[in-house]
Amino acid sequence: MSLARIAGTLVLAGLGACATVDQGADGADVPLAKWAPHALPGLPREASWQRQTFPGKEPTRYSSGEHGGRPALLAEANASVSVVRKPVHVAPGDLAGLQFSWWVPELIKGADLAVRSQADASARLILAFDGDRSRFSAKDAALSELAKALTGEEMPYATLIYVWSNQHPVGSVIPSARTSRIRKLVVESGPVHLGRWIDYRRDVRADFEQAFGEAPGPLTAVGLMTDADNTRGATRAWYGPISFMPTIVAKP
Repeated sequence: MSLARIAGTLVLAGLGACATVDQGADGADVPLAKWAPHALPGLPREASWQRQTFPGKEPTRYSSGEHGGRPALLAEANASVSVVRKPVHVAPGDLAGLQFSWWVPELIKGADLAVRSQADASARLILAFDGDRSRFSAKDAALSELAKALTGEEMPYATLIYVWSNQHPVGSVIPSARTSRIRKLVVESGPVHLGRWIDYRRDVRADFEQAFGEAPGPLTAVGLMTDADNTRGATRAWYGPISFMPTIVAKP
């Protein structure tokens, strides 16, 4: 993989703003207005979600509508990867409950989030955070500088990703193979709950502390990603609205 692609991947996986914006037929940013239009703080109501792509990768297709009586965002991956993202600003003291849902009909054959060449997932929810970059390791500082030099955007201080894993137990924390500042927290595992809506209530602060061993900084972006580019497989997922709550909620 080229340096430019590595840098772009690090920034986009952390929801940096430098990636290519996927556009609709009229050339405008795709608003995805039917899906959770007012669910997130930090932006005007009319602000759009953006669909962003990885350099050299076929993009996953996203479309808004309904599924099972709910407003939903459909992600369809066929040997592809891309992200739907939205910048937000939630101060550390305001981080508490997070509610989201997804509906997945099948898992990706051969996917394993702990193996770089197989690290695909049918469903991911991504949270990007700012923080004290002086705490970066030498490797992470170099990667962030590389990302900034090649793309114009630093990678986020920390990125927490809620994932559905094929085989890793719920509660597992899986670090990225490229940087310790991206960590995946398994909230669903295996095929038992396929083909149904699953609702989650998470304590963002507690989850961040479990994953990183420190308190979170400000939340700067939220995103969703369904990908099957590493395994060259195919999968689908429907995502329900996302909302933050002012009080801590119990985990399911």
